[in-house]
Amino acid sequence: MLNTIKIKTLIILFLFTVLLIGCNDKSNSEKSTVQTEAKALKKILFVVTSHSEKGDTGEKTGYYLGEVSHPWDVLHTAGYEIDFVSPQGGKAPVDAFDMSDAINKKYWNNNTYRNKIENTKKPSEVNPEDYVAIHYAGGHGAMWDFADNEEIAEIAAKIYENNGIVSAVCHGPAGLVNIKLSNGLYLVDGKKVNAFTNEEEVKVNLEDVVPFLLEDTLKERGAIFEKSAPFTEHVVADQRLVTGQNPQSAHGVGKATLKELQRLTKSEK
Repeated sequence: MLNTIKIKTLIILFLFTVLLIGCNDKSNSEKSTVQTEAKALKKILFVVTSHSEKGDTGEKTGYYLGEVSHPWDVLHTAGYEIDFVSPQGGKAPVDAFDMSDAINKKYWNNNTYRNKIENTKKPSEVNPEDYVAIHYAGGHGAMWDFADNEEIAEIAAKIYENNGIVSAVCHGPAGLVNIKLSNGLYLVDGKKVNAFTNEEEVKVNLEDVVPFLLEDTLKERGAIFEKSAPFTEHVVADQRLVTGQNPQSAHGVGKATLKELQRLTKSEK
């Protein structure tokens, strides 16, 4: 009788131990899944200009604040961490400082990101493997220091060829014109693209000030250039390249970039 009770007790203890181990395994598995998903949600690199003057006009320029804040708001809200790089590194000049825009204000009052953009990385400090996307913000300053920056172009090419996303808005596509892939072709060749148009440049009286016309140069590189009426939102995504025509397109570029990232994440599962 006593032996029977001992045997039953041992069986109960054994079953309880098995159940406990199973629960721990499930908990560890769930934790592992969460950790894997968190690691999968990597960072995005924003490129901003270091150039602060519109040619010889004496007028100041820089990166267009809304073309940083609006894509940032979409992507940061979705859980992505944003880093900043500029051709020279350090504090980037800002243009169109409009605090009546609620998203601009939200971004500018975020101390973490305010500190990041006032202490941008130098290209040499960037590891392309850390990023799932790169975004070129506009502002007229980009016309002077984006196109010929070979270091950032190489970073963008590596991110793209690592199955990442490249996005740009307004004058930001100036950074796309000289990006070449490992096959020797320009990134924009054969892809639908848009950017600040010739008509828009004429309307702001800077067609003879900027070093080149963005629309014309993108077409020369083989891009299939799309556009809408001046200062009308226009966003296009083609083969992991997302572009927006003007400041009005900044939020849409953020949303389209997020959609591309989500599509890639699903395809990898």
